[in-house]
Amino acid sequence: MDRRQFALGLTGTAFAGLLGACTAMRYGATGPAPRAYGPLEPDPAGFLDLPQGFSYRVISAFGDRMDDGFVVPDRADGMGCFALDRRRVALVRNHELQARHLDTGPIRGAASPRIAAYDRNDAGAALPGGTTTIVYDLATGKIERQHLSLVGTIRNCAGGTTPWGSWLTCEEDLTRAGNGVARDHGWVFEVPANAQGLAEPVPLTAMGRFNHEAAAVDPRTGIVYLTEDRDDSLLYRFLPEAKGRLARGGRLQALALVEPGLTDSRNWNGVALPQGQWAATRWVDLDGVESPDDDLRKRGGAKGALLFARGEGIHFGKGELYFCCTSGGAAKLGQVMRYRPSRFEGQARDKSEPGRLQNFVESADPAQFNFGDNLTVAPNGHLIVCEDQYTNPVDNHLRGITPAGELYAFARLRAQTELAGACFSPDGSTLFVNVYSPGKTLAITGTWSTFAA
Repeated sequence: MDRRQFALGLTGTAFAGLLGACTAMRYGATGPAPRAYGPLEPDPAGFLDLPQGFSYRVISAFGDRMDDGFVVPDRADGMGCFALDRRRVALVRNHELQARHLDTGPIRGAASPRIAAYDRNDAGAALPGGTTTIVYDLATGKIERQHLSLVGTIRNCAGGTTPWGSWLTCEEDLTRAGNGVARDHGWVFEVPANAQGLAEPVPLTAMGRFNHEAAAVDPRTGIVYLTEDRDDSLLYRFLPEAKGRLARGGRLQALALVEPGLTDSRNWNGVALPQGQWAATRWVDLDGVESPDDDLRKRGGAKGALLFARGEGIHFGKGELYFCCTSGGAAKLGQVMRYRPSRFEGQARDKSEPGRLQNFVESADPAQFNFGDNLTVAPNGHLIVCEDQYTNPVDNHLRGITPAGELYAFARLRAQTELAGACFSPDGSTLFVNVYSPGKTLAITGTWSTFAA
């Protein structure tokens, strides 16, 4: 039973407290709240509270019939947004479905058509995990088309956009061939945003087999950074043989710190990486990255790689990388890490000028920040972070974080599930976000320019 299944049995009403003035956090300490976008206004529909001047619409929902005849699957998770032309965008959306979730997948019933699925179960049914693609018109606020774009995978959790117009979708699963399926899982797959149908399901095995969560690409170098959802996870980087050609292979490495003996960022047993402090980094080479025994992180740790507490959402913006560590920090309520690559990232000279890592935000209070997951960088440079906590009661928000490390509540979900996959349209007019289950995709618009710290 996973944490989301457990949450289905929870009862009770969400606690109040964040409908008034926003609460701020600067490097973990409470203080005067930023004005942000104002207090959250109760949604008359009882679904999503937003500040005054903002509204949402449901543009796609679990069970809707898509243009290819399949249905929108459940468990909508990570998502990326891509410009198709001046007014249309493509949203590529993950569905975190396991092999047993055929009834909530895109293809109903035991029999599956002979489509290009990565894997099938012992009965020949295509595994239900994968992605769907939505073509959305920003001018009209309507869907032009939606279709299945990858199928046959397991637990497509998060991922990341690429500068060349594709979505990297990541399996948070390590099922081996023979356990009710025909092929190994634990891979990253690439889905072109402009594909009109199913993408070719090619696992990018050189990017490692582990409990993948998310990916982000540095547009300058083409290096891919990868998070891992484990209590003792690592941060990985993939150095491709050819920029933008990930299927050609490359080298996988794990982040470590230059300072000897500092190998744990989780802060569970005393302060190891103080908030706000920068630390010089190095990268250790990894071998045997297809890892049949799921020991890649352990072998990396033995080489001095830095441990993180459940690395999740990751996003590259304006020359630096942000990623969530869901249960990191002394209070185990979550951290946001920031990484600044060196000028020579991925080159031999990066040893002489290392990158730098910072424990940017660490929560000490669940009312400020509680289990951050997917995140994105807003047009104004703020982070928008999706909370993913399933304590009783479930009370998840979209949190904003200013460049100074102050937190504010941007949205509050009244449903007993999580928000996921936050991403902005390229013109900055619309924030798209998923509701996990029953799966929905929302478009949020409003007075983005009113923010004042």
